[in-house]
This record gives sequence, C-alpha cells and structure tokens, in this order.
Amino acid sequence: MNVGCIPSKAMISVGHRFEEAQHSDEMGIVAKEVSLNFEKAQAFKDSVVKKLTGGVESLLKGNKVEIVRGEAYFVDENTVRIMDADSAQTYKFKNAIIATGSRPVEIPTFKYSERVIDSTGALALKEVPKKLVVIGGGYIGTELGTAYANMGSEVTILEGAPDILAGFEKQMTSIVKKGLKKKGVEVITKASAKGVEESDSGVSVSYEAGGEEKTIDADYVLVTVGRRPNTDEMGLEELNIKMGERGLIEVDKQCRTSIPNIYAIGDIVAGLQLAHKASYEGKIAAEAIAGEKSEVDYLAIPAVCFTDPELASVGLTEEQAKEEGFEVTAAKFPFGANGRALSLNAAEGFVKLVSRKEDGLLLGGQIVGAGASDMVAEIGLAIEAGMTVEDIAMTIHAHPTLAETTMEAAEVALGTPIHIIK
Repeated sequence: MNVGCIPSKAMISVGHRFEEAQHSDEMGIVAKEVSLNFEKAQAFKDSVVKKLTGGVESLLKGNKVEIVRGEAYFVDENTVRIMDADSAQTYKFKNAIIATGSRPVEIPTFKYSERVIDSTGALALKEVPKKLVVIGGGYIGTELGTAYANMGSEVTILEGAPDILAGFEKQMTSIVKKGLKKKGVEVITKASAKGVEESDSGVSVSYEAGGEEKTIDADYVLVTVGRRPNTDEMGLEELNIKMGERGLIEVDKQCRTSIPNIYAIGDIVAGLQLAHKASYEGKIAAEAIAGEKSEVDYLAIPAVCFTDPELASVGLTEEQAKEEGFEVTAAKFPFGANGRALSLNAAEGFVKLVSRKEDGLLLGGQIVGAGASDMVAEIGLAIEAGMTVEDIAMTIHAHPTLAETTMEAAEVALGTPIHIIK
C-alpha cells in the first residue's frame, strides 16, 4: 500500500491518461501541447496512498487494535522485543502472526544508489527519465516500464529468460509485446546484465546478448529481478522455526509455523507474492487463532499484470490442466468482436476459458485486454463455486459490456457461439 500495489497503479493510471490525451485522434480527439506536470502526478499518487493508509489506521483504532511502531525481535516463543530509536520494550504474547513481507533483490554488480533504483525508487523519482533501462521483464519491471513509456520515457527492458512475463501464456504476452513495441519500448531477451557505470547525470549499463557485449546509456536503471522475504534480523533463529528454501517460513494449511502459536503469511511463505494472497492468508490465520477450522485453499488465486493491455489469469491454464491429467476444452473469444471493446477503441485481446471436457466444469481462465483485472473476478468466483461453462453462458450479462466476452467464450466452449463463426 505504501510502496507497491497502490502507488504503482496510481502512476500507471497517470501514464494511461497522458498517453490517451496524446493519441486519441482516431476518436476525433485532437489535443495540442499536452504536458505532464510530474510533480503534481507524484502528489496525486501520494494523496491516494495517504487516504488508504490513513483509512487502515482508522479501522485498526476503531477495532481497538493497539499500534506499536518499531523493529521486532523474537526473544522466545511467547516474547517479542520492540525497539525504536529511543527505547526498547518487551511484550508477552499468546499468539503472533508474522507478516513482514519482502524487499527487492539487489544484484551485486548493481548496488542501489541515486541512479540505480528499485521499484520503490522508481515510484519516487522527481522527474520522468528521458531514458530508462529496466533489468527484469517480470510483472513489476514491465508494469513500471510501460508506465514510464506512456509518460514519454525511452525504455529498454533487459530480460535473461527467452521471454518476458514468464508467468503468463505466450498467446497473452504476445499482445503485450506488440503494445510495448508500439510505444517504442525495446525488449531484449536472453540478455545478461553485466554492470553499471554511474555519473552525476546518468548511467551506462553493460549487458551481453547474442554473444555480444553492448552498453546502453540512460538516466536511470531500474532493477526488478525478484523479491527476497523479510525473515532475517528478527530472531527467528532463536525460535528454531522451520525454514524452507530462499528464507521462506514453512507453514501448514492454517498458516501455522513449526511453533504452534506463531503464524506466518504473505511473501514470507511459499506461493505467489501477491497482496491479495497475503490478505486471504491473514484471515485464515486469524480464524485459526480464534478456534475456527479454516484452512487455505488456493484453488483460484487471480494473478494480474497492469500492462497495456492488462493481463489476468486464474485457476489452471490449458497446459497446467493437461499436465494434471484433465481432458480439456479451451475456448477463446476476441475483444475485437465485442461492442464495448470497440467503442472504447480497445479491441486487442481475448478471453480464454479452460473447462473439463466431460462435463464443462470450469478449471481456469485467462484474459488479455482492457479491464482484465476486474473481469477475472467473475471467472474466479465461478471456479470457487464449481460452476460449468453452461452456467456462465446461461447467466445474462449486461450489454454492451466487456464482461460479455466471458459469456461468449463460454458459448464457444459449448459449441454454440453467436457472435463469431463456429
């Protein structure tokens, strides 16, 4: 909320508005001398963060939750020491939930500085870079790279893998890559970042690709190569809590650690590093502490990337479903055949539904296109409820809406499409 999801989406929104103001000639909107007041854009972002963090603090106080600020260090399984700049206080607890999140991974040859920045630094810049190099083509790097490209930056993305956005299907990412190319973003895959030389005015990034070593000059280099769990320097070794790979804490289905009265949630446990997953796990842990029989069920965790256009996936992909032994039907419906998408001048993309062939049980869904982040909720609900593609097809969707594409994809799965040729 402070340095991740919320401020990045605020800046992404700024980028969209600026880009649309400059390039809406096709819809009859011709704007002259459109300018971006980046200081005001940053103030807008900060105001959104302040409203939400202030709201959460009010909710805590309203529910009689005491807030203690400082650094925590476990003394034993029932004691924690909280330290600030002036004092230290010991607290006894019956139960504890560890929710310390994660931090960006730092590459040894790219030490963070004024011009070698992480995602937090990218959201706090005082200026729009003329040139920006992004190391890492995952969702964070691609989202922020897209945002700055929309605001006028010349962006280069260096990715070590054969493709960007590895967590999403190639059919989806190909549309995003097409959009990046249109914005002038250069994507270099199978690239190994070697080092950086920094000056008062910029950076020179060296990398190897295709057997050649090259350099790029830029104002800043943004490093987004993953995140590390914040499980160090808090005394977990004093408790002998069972740890897994990469500094993650091992937990059971109630988010309980190997110490029965201590729980852990979010980026510090295995699974997708997503805020909504952490929030869900927090509810499960709280219910377990309250004596409920709640357990985590990761059947339908949506994954969203706020690129241009947006990407969203929930449940199983077609490939994953086949790997799990299902005989499936994969049905797609294009945004280009949807009235609302055309009226928004956003015809790129599609909805894909993956269902069990024998009975139409919905197993997963993928969306690339405008509004994908909102539309994916319907598919997630359908999977959680054990619905079939027929249930979705028989649900009356308002017209004209983007959500109709989900209904139409379900009709394709049934073999009875109306708005595309069978």
